[in-house]
Amino acid sequence: MDYPNDQAPGAPVRSGIPEHGRIPKYYAVKARIAALLEEMGEGGVIPTERDLAERYDVARETVRQAVRELVLEGRLQRRGRGTVVAGPKLAQPLSLASYTEGVRRQGRTPGRTLVTLDRFPCPDALAAETGLTRGEPVWHLERVLLADDERVGLESTYVAVARLPRLDTDFAPDSSFYSYLKAQGIVFADADERIETVLATPREALLIGTPPALPMLLIHRLSRDTEGLPLERVRTLYRGDRFSFTAHLTG
Repeated sequence: MDYPNDQAPGAPVRSGIPEHGRIPKYYAVKARIAALLEEMGEGGVIPTERDLAERYDVARETVRQAVRELVLEGRLQRRGRGTVVAGPKLAQPLSLASYTEGVRRQGRTPGRTLVTLDRFPCPDALAAETGLTRGEPVWHLERVLLADDERVGLESTYVAVARLPRLDTDFAPDSSFYSYLKAQGIVFADADERIETVLATPREALLIGTPPALPMLLIHRLSRDTEGLPLERVRTLYRGDRFSFTAHLTG
């Protein structure tokens, strides 16, 4: 099959070429490094910036910019003093299924690390959003999300203490919250979700273990039970370089 010059396998795609047709030098280098990653496979350590600059006869800053974009896109990962080829992104379905189920379906081992579990009076903003009563006790459960021991996200869950009065004693923080709710006889019926891209705060970046400049996918979820009553309010940050989301649509 014949391809236009900028559409041939391994060549820069058209979306990266300005209207004047001149390919930025860093972008051409990025395309060549991307082709190299395909040959190396997951976990392979790429050559140093100096070696890549010599190989492609460009300045080290040009290589640095190309590598930086590949890291942001999730094609490469920083590990210690080296940079390695990243594995495929986790494709999390947009559904009422739990994080645990979504990660396990992809052959990965889900996990969580507890950051905090505390209770406080429901503030005005949360009350307005969830229909809870202002001032009533609310649990705040914050956990770092793991996939094969890799930190990939940060989840904050808010739920009324009246719903789960023994959450602080009966719940294992590294387990599935949805499984715990099911064991309490609580069933999810529906949820509203909103997705946006954000940059993590310095605290969030530290907890997830990423640079503050790394784009994040932020999901807001408000879940309801079978009686239509608000059940939980969840705010989850996912690493933009390690996650994508899928949805099944019907007409």
